[in-house]
Amino acid sequence: MSYVDELFSIKGKTALVTGGATGIGRMIATALVQAGANVMISSRKGADCEKVAAELNALGGGKAEGFAGDVGSEAGIAALVEEIRARTDKLHILMNNAGAAWGEPLEAFPYHAWAKVLSVNVTAVFHLTRELLPLLEAAASDDDPARVINLGSVMGTQPISDGNYAYTASKAAVHHLTRTLALELSGRRITVNAFAPGPFQSRMMDAFVGTDDKAVRTGQLVPLGRIGGPDDVAGATIYLTSRAGRYVTAAILPIDGGLSVHDVHFLGSESPT
Repeated sequence: MSYVDELFSIKGKTALVTGGATGIGRMIATALVQAGANVMISSRKGADCEKVAAELNALGGGKAEGFAGDVGSEAGIAALVEEIRARTDKLHILMNNAGAAWGEPLEAFPYHAWAKVLSVNVTAVFHLTRELLPLLEAAASDDDPARVINLGSVMGTQPISDGNYAYTASKAAVHHLTRTLALELSGRRITVNAFAPGPFQSRMMDAFVGTDDKAVRTGQLVPLGRIGGPDDVAGATIYLTSRAGRYVTAAILPIDGGLSVHDVHFLGSESPT
């Protein structure tokens, strides 16, 4: 194995990707499997996870298994943790990717939407990570820490909402929680980082990238001139989970084509119709 291959190898590592059946979660799971990892994919729709796992196994490399897991409640997280413990005694990589969004005008935004969105996007990140600490610690070493990666968003770094008030606040909270946990878990040989993606193909972004024309128009608002693709998040994932990224923690990595420093209300008045 060459130096570069060894530096970026994650072969044989065990990973969990929540919300891994669609969107960025599926892109992450695909990258991990193709890089040789053993990947557990969970979401509320277990049948979808099983289907995706079968498709990923056909690609070769590592292996995937899919099953139901709902991080939207305390009971759901407890059930998911038990499912993980039954399948492995160590966890090298935890991808807290599952997310929820709710968009309505300011005057109509409902009270209960805040509890729903923050429960999945923030509370679940904390509780699932905490409950899986024994498995993460079992996989960690001084030379190769266990890795936690949380899914933030460019909307957590830029004051933009397009009616997604709870979502943008939740992603800012994810970024801060990431830094807090990175500091607290460093002594346990666990790194904690976050992705802050811009526009990618996903159901949450369907209004902006759901057709080829919309994806092109949305991409024109991005400094690099396009929306993100699978290779963009795959490269970031493999970097942070391999030996190449073992000294990186508390980072909020923008994968947004430059939107985080671009003066444009991406999801505001200039959004595509």
